[in-house]
Amino acid sequence: MTAIRPSFIRAGLTAIALSSALLSPAAQAADTSAAEQLQRWSAQAGAPGNADKGQVFFNNRQGGEWSCASCHGTPPTTQGKHANTGKVIAPLAPAFNPKAFTDTAKVDKWFKRNCNDVLSRECSAGEKADVLAYLNSLK
Repeated sequence: MTAIRPSFIRAGLTAIALSSALLSPAAQAADTSAAEQLQRWSAQAGAPGNADKGQVFFNNRQGGEWSCASCHGTPPTTQGKHANTGKVIAPLAPAFNPKAFTDTAKVDKWFKRNCNDVLSRECSAGEKADVLAYLNSLK
């Protein structure tokens, strides 16, 4: 029987730790950026996002009782608070929250859910591009 040397054990444990870190949800979460999301929606809309239109959309009610700003604040550079549940919401503007818009699956999920709350429908790619152009303009 061959003895296993300590250096092989350390190397094996290091490899296991590295592969675990690479496969962890936190390591996989940042698959995109706010700029890439803006490019995606602008391409789908066939026009670049418009920050001025996005600001108006974000701050005004769209037929329902809430606006985006109802929960995310005006401007959305500090913590917001869900209008119904009171749950604290991280700043939405990417310059104030480096994790904002970095996970495509979460971005799509929350836009779908929040647009339904504000519009009673999903947002169009153009509306998403405009809102994100506005949020990216906040420094």
